[in-house]
Amino acid sequence: MSKSFLRSAITEALPDLPDVSKDILEETLQSLGVETHDDFQFVKEEDLLSALRPIQARKLVAAWSLKCPTQESGASSLTASPGPSTSMVSLSPVSTSSSSSCQSASGRFPDSFMIPWGQFPEALMQALERGRRPNPSMRKEMVRIVVREMMKVTTSLSKKNATDVARKLVAKYPKSLQDVIEGDIIGTGYGSLVKQIQNRIENVKRPTTPKIKKRTSHDSDTDEIPPEKRAAIQDTYGCIRWHVKFLPLGETAESQQQKKEELKKLFSQNEESPGPLKMLMKSTFYSQRQDVNQGKDMKYLLENWPYWFHEIGMIVHFNELTGVDLKETLLKNVEHKGERLLHFMKTVAVNKSKRFYQAATKLQMMRGEHSGYTQVTEMVLLLLAYFDERDDVMFHYVEDTCLAGEVVMDRVPLTPTIVVCGKLTSLT
Repeated sequence: MSKSFLRSAITEALPDLPDVSKDILEETLQSLGVETHDDFQFVKEEDLLSALRPIQARKLVAAWSLKCPTQESGASSLTASPGPSTSMVSLSPVSTSSSSSCQSASGRFPDSFMIPWGQFPEALMQALERGRRPNPSMRKEMVRIVVREMMKVTTSLSKKNATDVARKLVAKYPKSLQDVIEGDIIGTGYGSLVKQIQNRIENVKRPTTPKIKKRTSHDSDTDEIPPEKRAAIQDTYGCIRWHVKFLPLGETAESQQQKKEELKKLFSQNEESPGPLKMLMKSTFYSQRQDVNQGKDMKYLLENWPYWFHEIGMIVHFNELTGVDLKETLLKNVEHKGERLLHFMKTVAVNKSKRFYQAATKLQMMRGEHSGYTQVTEMVLLLLAYFDERDDVMFHYVEDTCLAGEVVMDRVPLTPTIVVCGKLTSLT
């Protein structure tokens, strides 16, 4: 059976069905085992509810039943038969339930997973049915409900499972859930929903992961919490080697200390050769993580691991910690998504607020006036304005001639901050 065979049968019965819904319906029919035209007579309405709305499913079954008279005769014989028919029908749900529990026990996620539409809040369903985009809180609630039901089937959920469910959701309500900017579908149209579902699955599967403890108003001082405890309660999401338990093979505490001192010596000599520096940073990653996880302060880290605060050391440590090439990933994303983001900011988002409009206009006028003005600079400043954040949340301005050692740290915020020599620009 070819895909064109199923596609033509679907298009003939439901010509106005969106392409993405047709793709999902094809996969559903294939999973049901439809191989010939005669097989359509055995397809029931409930078989299609994971891919279609109830009315669409009824239309499709009705259209196919007209071409397959045996289905009608089969249905009438079941209705006319008093005893056996009733018993067969009553046994059907039991069989389905049994099958479902087997799938759950074996850890497999069924292709026929039913979206729990009936559990969605009324306000969310009203928005979906009317083609309106649900607000972020409604969308999160929808993801919570869906993931909760997915986890009831099996806890061994993969990205493919999340993708299949996201595809079904978007197929039913594309106007409300599809990824669209200025009328253009972004990627598959359901990429953001896949990520939301994946993130929720990770959160649910990590119930023992410690979270950052928020201080209450009566807490007087963060020093009451030991540094080790503050480091231990940090969220480890995204890291693959946050807590390294063992020294690398062939390494000892003494050899780690020797390499640490060698790195400090190389830094004092302004050594920038990437080869030996990368090797030393990688081999001492264990010791670096020990210092961080023990809650060592920034001053200690700056003195003992100075290359952390330079590009080469930062890239090596980040790569070991997350498995991601920091510079390559950043530049690639700026290249692929930067123009799209700026275009969105200057066309769609420009009417968000008066402040954002003024900021975008000012940046447009100032382009070319600053030697350090780049696409990344523009993106950061526009994002700050878009989310209505103050410049001083991210930037600390000093004199043009100020050196790194001359920055008065008491005036620098405790939060991650970029120290800027001179005035970059003011959006407020």
